[in-house]
Amino acid sequence: MVTRLNPTRTVFSTNNQRLENRHCSNPPFWQFALPPIYFHNSYFSVHHPARDLDVPFHTSCQEPDITAPRESAAIVMLARNHEVEKALRTVISIEKHFNRWFHYPIVFLNDEEWDPEFISTMNETVSGGAKFEVVSPEEWGFPSYINEDRARQAINRQGQQGVLYGGLESYHHMCRFYSGKFYTLKALKEYKWYWRIEPDVEFYCALTYDPFVEMAKHEKVYGFTVALPKEPATCPSLFRTVADWKEQQDYPTTELWKAMVSPSWLPWPFRKMMSWFSHRDRHGDGWNLCHYWSNFEIASLDFFRSNAYQYLFEHLDRTGGFYSERWGDAPVHSLALGMLLDSHKVHHFEDIGYRHDWYYQCPANAPGGQLLQSEVLGEPAFTVAEEMKDGIGCRCECDGSRTRNHASYCLNRLTQPNKGRRLGVYAWARSWWP
Repeated sequence: MVTRLNPTRTVFSTNNQRLENRHCSNPPFWQFALPPIYFHNSYFSVHHPARDLDVPFHTSCQEPDITAPRESAAIVMLARNHEVEKALRTVISIEKHFNRWFHYPIVFLNDEEWDPEFISTMNETVSGGAKFEVVSPEEWGFPSYINEDRARQAINRQGQQGVLYGGLESYHHMCRFYSGKFYTLKALKEYKWYWRIEPDVEFYCALTYDPFVEMAKHEKVYGFTVALPKEPATCPSLFRTVADWKEQQDYPTTELWKAMVSPSWLPWPFRKMMSWFSHRDRHGDGWNLCHYWSNFEIASLDFFRSNAYQYLFEHLDRTGGFYSERWGDAPVHSLALGMLLDSHKVHHFEDIGYRHDWYYQCPANAPGGQLLQSEVLGEPAFTVAEEMKDGIGCRCECDGSRTRNHASYCLNRLTQPNKGRRLGVYAWARSWWP
């Protein structure tokens, strides 16, 4: 009996065999791409320490030590004459919740001559003495190497494009001032620490310890309350400029820097194409826009006066980005801290209740830790909130009805290098919905 071959079946079998051979000899692209992508992203993963590196200095009310030595420090406010009522509200709040026990001086800064009414109002309110300084035109204004006409054209263009505060010349001057010139002011030369406050902010908790003393004792450099994502349109080239400077100076990549980076998931060489976009370094990795909100800062003046920081500021200043874009002092500070500091040098003041605009942080009150019989603290206000389990606040006056900064993505991200344990899946998911 003769067996006949089916020609069609023979052709199909041959083609299938060829495809199988081709598949075996040419593995799919992803088999080559995935390992480098994995290792690249692993490089930027934040390593957790064996224990928490940053914890609250105190977790309940303390008897204020009114006789203890003070640090060389000042509270600083930039204000205008017409903001006297807003400035007064801030000063009354910080005096009530902190300075009535510790009596630090408050230095008021203005780019214009002070109104006598402003001076008399603050002198009557500040317990540690008030100083009134006028910022010089060299410190507040266009630097000599910037073309003023082009700078003003860029500012007008930003205003037309709807960039947040981008159309306000004075706001650009302020951001530049707070990014660098502020730290070399003659008025602050005698101090080593500063606490920055602004008109129309509120404090909600009693701060019964000296934060300057605690910062120095624990070798901290920078303290903050609120962490937020930056408005992208304000500083499209800032991260690239700082990242290039970091490479030029051969600074090592810190855990805090990693916390600010969103590594690209594209394989090389496609990853490098991402460098054409905003908020990317030359390798295509991005900045997650997270930064410390600088309207509240308790920080070391020595750090910001250091050559490392001042050289960075001078480099940024000469690029013109404070005017061609609307680079803010908050992201400049944050990226500099990420580049120059180990994460444990940064402290989150999570026990301080604070509000600026609609952003708000207020902890729950510590159970059994309100010192209700303290003669120094006096009777608690009727607005003091109830005590709650795991609370760390001291006589905080917030009822929890407003959105808090806790469990926000940026707060979790920037504090991650100091956390000795990983967030659970539920907590991570909650971090996306503050």
